[in-house]
Amino acid sequence: MAVIKTVGSSGQIALGKKYAGRQVMVEEREPGVWIVKLGEFIPDDERWLHAPEVAKDLDEALAWAAKNPPKKTDLRELEERLSHAPSLQKRSA
Repeated sequence: MAVIKTVGSSGQIALGKKYAGRQVMVEEREPGVWIVKLGEFIPDDERWLHAPEVAKDLDEALAWAAKNPPKKTDLRELEERLSHAPSLQKRSA
C-alpha cells in the first residue's frame, strides 16, 4: 500500500507510532528512491559475537552460568589459594 508523506524541514518522515523505537534499514536505490525495512540489526562492533564459533562458546558459557549461580567468595582465602598456585608462581618468576 502506497502512502503519501511529507518530508519535514528537518529531513524526517513519520512512519507511525506503531514503529516508534524500532530500527529500520533505509536503502537508497537511487536519488529519491528509498527502500525502508523494519528489523533488528547488529552493530559492526558486535558482529564478532555472532560468528558460529563464538556463538557456540557463548551458549556454553550461558548454560554453565545458569547451572552455577553466583556464590559468596572469601577473598582472603582465594588470594591465599592463588598465591600458592604453581602455574601463577611460574609466570611471576
